Amino acid sequence: MIKTITPTELKKQLEQNKVLLIDVREPAEHKSECIDGACLIPLAEISCEKLPSKSRPIVIHCRSGKRSEAACKKLLAQDPNLEIYNLEGGIMAWKESGCAIKNLGRKVLPLDRQVQLTAGVLIFLGVILGALVSSWFYALSGFVGLGLIFAGLSGWCGMAKLLAKMPWNQ
Repeated sequence: MIKTITPTELKKQLEQNKVLLIDVREPAEHKSECIDGACLIPLAEISCEKLPSKSRPIVIHCRSGKRSEAACKKLLAQDPNLEIYNLEGGIMAWKESGCAIKNLGRKVLPLDRQVQLTAGVLIFLGVILGALVSSWFYALSGFVGLGLIFAGLSGWCGMAKLLAKMPWNQ
């Protein structure tokens, strides 16, 4: 079972330099805003070998808590003896609790919203082109729909992986 930590508890631990904070969001998200002192290791790259230290408890965070939970599972599978915590609610909960963030002024849509926007555009485009050009374009909408179903069932989203590699997310 993955241990969790609240933003208030984390703030106290960070002030006393008792934990190592890892941000598993994408580089562009981290550059947009971050918790001071967080070390960036995107979810796709996280491993025990990449951790800067294992001498202190490790707290993992992302935007809302889903990616950080996956990172905790991945790290614990590699080393069950790690003292690791997931920040409840991610950086969103951190901000809602009144804790300070470093705002670097760069605005980027979070990766999950980029996926929603791209999927919506592709599905809409497939329907419009299917109605106006050729019924074969309906397959585009079906393909994107199947991809979303697969992502929901498996937790792996090819579109998110592709969008994470785009220049605006680096």
